[in-house]
Amino acid sequence: MPRHLVVGNGKFLVNLDEHTYIRDVYFPYVGQLNHVGGYRCRVGVWVDGQFSWLDHPEWDFRLGYVEESLVTDVTAEHPRLGLTLYMNDAVHQRDTIFLRRIRIVNHHSFAREVRLFFHQDLVINETEVGDTAVYYPNNGTLFHYKKDRYFMFNGISTWQDGTLEGIYEYSTGIKRFHQAEGTWKDAEDGQLMGNDIAQGSVDSTFSLRTEVPASGERTAYYWFSAGTSLEEVVRLNEYVRSSHPEHLIERVSTYWKRWVNKQSRSFANLEPELIRLYKQSLLIVRSQTDVNGAIIAANDTDIMQYNRDHYSYMWPRDGALVAQAMSAAGYHGMIAPFFRFCAEALTSDGYLLHKYNPDGTVGSSWHPYIHDGKQQLPIQEDETALVLYALWQDYEQHGDIEMAQSLYQTLIRQAAKFLLHYRDANLGLPLPSYDLWEERYGIFTFTASAVYGGLTAASKFAALFGDDERAQRYSQAAEEIRAGIVTHLWNEEGQRFARGLYRQDGQWAQDTTPESSIFGIYAFGVLPADDVRVLSTMRSLKEKLSIRSSTGGIARYYRDYYFQRCSDMGLAPGNPWIICTLWFANYDIAMASTLAQLEQAHDTLRWVEAHSLSSGLLSEQLDPFDGSPVSVAPLTWSHATYVDTVLKYLAKYEQLSNAL
Repeated sequence: MPRHLVVGNGKFLVNLDEHTYIRDVYFPYVGQLNHVGGYRCRVGVWVDGQFSWLDHPEWDFRLGYVEESLVTDVTAEHPRLGLTLYMNDAVHQRDTIFLRRIRIVNHHSFAREVRLFFHQDLVINETEVGDTAVYYPNNGTLFHYKKDRYFMFNGISTWQDGTLEGIYEYSTGIKRFHQAEGTWKDAEDGQLMGNDIAQGSVDSTFSLRTEVPASGERTAYYWFSAGTSLEEVVRLNEYVRSSHPEHLIERVSTYWKRWVNKQSRSFANLEPELIRLYKQSLLIVRSQTDVNGAIIAANDTDIMQYNRDHYSYMWPRDGALVAQAMSAAGYHGMIAPFFRFCAEALTSDGYLLHKYNPDGTVGSSWHPYIHDGKQQLPIQEDETALVLYALWQDYEQHGDIEMAQSLYQTLIRQAAKFLLHYRDANLGLPLPSYDLWEERYGIFTFTASAVYGGLTAASKFAALFGDDERAQRYSQAAEEIRAGIVTHLWNEEGQRFARGLYRQDGQWAQDTTPESSIFGIYAFGVLPADDVRVLSTMRSLKEKLSIRSSTGGIARYYRDYYFQRCSDMGLAPGNPWIICTLWFANYDIAMASTLAQLEQAHDTLRWVEAHSLSSGLLSEQLDPFDGSPVSVAPLTWSHATYVDTVLKYLAKYEQLSNAL
């Protein structure tokens, strides 16, 4: 299921699988639309009369990235064929261009002709209806189009005398219709029939060829451009030809190395592999963030096999917590559009809905307007509150008062007004909404804590702008919520905070299910981390939610059913989640008073790195038995939480070191 490699630039995203097949192409937004939709754009090799696609089990892959960049670094070796391919994939840092370099190494003692085959399987605008694939003789390329979406494919190979050769053979054809499998089948004899055009459900394949000397190597390049007209993709194709793809790939690598190292930082005693994952996490989050502000949860479309929907949405909650982490890392400019996106998405009543498409339209939802026969708001209130909380954290970090002022009336005041009034007068707590996991309806400790944090942030903004009356109202409401949490959500018998409240026989009853998100009670400032009630709660939750298999980690909550792998709750009360495990590391950091006590959080960072994919990507969950990724990968929230935890660790390490 996971996407092992991703490359993008904030408006164009390409996902690759473990065989380096292109599986997703998003344009013109990150996360929207997907013009491949999880199908396989194959790569194959023909040599000595033998053909092999790269997903054949005889290929041995090593996946990774060029250090500190969004350029892949892949090795594919085929001992029987006597070939090794060294591949680098990149998306141009500015333009909608995908670039691939393949260095072919011949391990035999004689020269051989090698042909590379590239297969394009597009579903433009997310449907196979009405596509066209055509050979374009004006520049020797293939392009696919539908309406105002164009994709132009090209490549060159190098020869011994330094000359460059373009596309050798090509074909277009019908796929997945009647008995037609696609032009990729035509490639398996090492030749292509040269069909010039096809329309409907179509694909295309072309080949490059070169002679690789004995025990020598040659390089080939593949690229494609995306645009809204034929003229645009022709221009981008010419840019690649005139600049040479070799130079462009090196420029992409240089750009991302500058970007990820924009701030000098001491990494204390963290091992190189943990520092590497920190920097790669910054890059992965960047690739999943659209330049117009949408921070996308994940773009792994294989998840659609399970519920015919995906994670290519912006959940304001995920987005706020990701924005907070990236702001703390120094990337205010990157996440500022997120807050403007939220201001535009806010309803006239001042709340944010369940989730949004990357273009700002409302996403799909399973939250109804009716619950138990009564009308309700189909919202998760924490999503509105956390945007305010993250915005104040960003202001404290960067001091961008102009941005804060521009959002004060449209976002801050409107959202705070909703939070202020959407409360139960008897409990002092927020009215019911859906929990952060989008599964149950009630009043939750996490949500109430987030609303406390959001109103506190709004109060600080109001005071900043001299709006003292509102500052007082927001602050008073926050304190009433704090009192409500302590009064109604503390469970004296269990000596811990409950997950939440639910209606039972017309009364509010506590839901005492062990739940990792209760960490929000200290994270958003309701109570200090060393409050005895917080300490008792976190100790109890860790005991009840720890995975006792060799995989380790922390579950979301007791009896978590989502992609459940283990029915033995004593062994695994749920699958281990990266973010939940890191939440407990954050608590360890907050409570550490010596460098020795900080080591427990250090071990958790090591655990996260050990359970990343070989390419360094982090999934949502892990299998409790073998530690393999479960659900989507990369999950933006996982990478951002790792960034956040590293920053907290470094700050605490410096504090404790200075105290020695």
